[in-house]
Amino acid sequence: MSTHLNDGSLTPLYQQLMEEIKVGILNNEYVPGEKILSEMELSELYHVSRITVRRAIEELCTEGYLVKQQGKGTFVNPRKMSRKIEQIGDVMGFSEACRACGMVPGAKVLTVQRCPVRADEKRFFSLDSEENVLYLQRVRTADGEPIMIENSFFPYNAFKSLNPNELNDASLFKYLKNTFGRTPTSTSQTTLEIVRASTELATYLDIITGDPLFYMNAYFLDQNKEPLLIGRQYIVGSRFVFNF
Repeated sequence: MSTHLNDGSLTPLYQQLMEEIKVGILNNEYVPGEKILSEMELSELYHVSRITVRRAIEELCTEGYLVKQQGKGTFVNPRKMSRKIEQIGDVMGFSEACRACGMVPGAKVLTVQRCPVRADEKRFFSLDSEENVLYLQRVRTADGEPIMIENSFFPYNAFKSLNPNELNDASLFKYLKNTFGRTPTSTSQTTLEIVRASTELATYLDIITGDPLFYMNAYFLDQNKEPLLIGRQYIVGSRFVFNF
């Protein structure tokens, strides 16, 4: 078996090779944990130099699709989670997004606290300065691998009956619908930035302190366009991809 890349294309050969391998991973031609062909084998298969192959592999490792193991070769990383940044009328919770990617969702409650309201929470929920918010923190996993720290904030008086014991390995959005009759239907505002993992976050997410994380801050409205919750999530950059 052999194949050729397009020498006449404006797209560099290493990027073409990246796409070939990436498509193979996304189409399950390569499965998580599988060892890919060696640099020499890929060079012969695609009729390109080993320098081209090496750069493609390095870029795919940086993007989290592949991982090198010293003395063993290069292997396919577990599949990435995917979700939209802005969600209007089609809000998909973590559990639903996980299943859509063919993965098994998981959740572990870390803490539930009553906290003083902060400025943005006061504005969004229309709370008085002396009122509180309910803070729920969970670790979310896909196929048992930690993906993100999920921090959710609710107006305390409306959600003080929230039962954390029902939120281990459960969908938050489904729980809110079944218990409070409220369903997230859109995000009024969402911001996304890159931060570095603190020691605490790294411990929970099984990564190295200083590794890059997505930090997403989203304000969710319910089916009546009323403020429902604020989500502040720390997401492992190599295990997640956002789309528009």
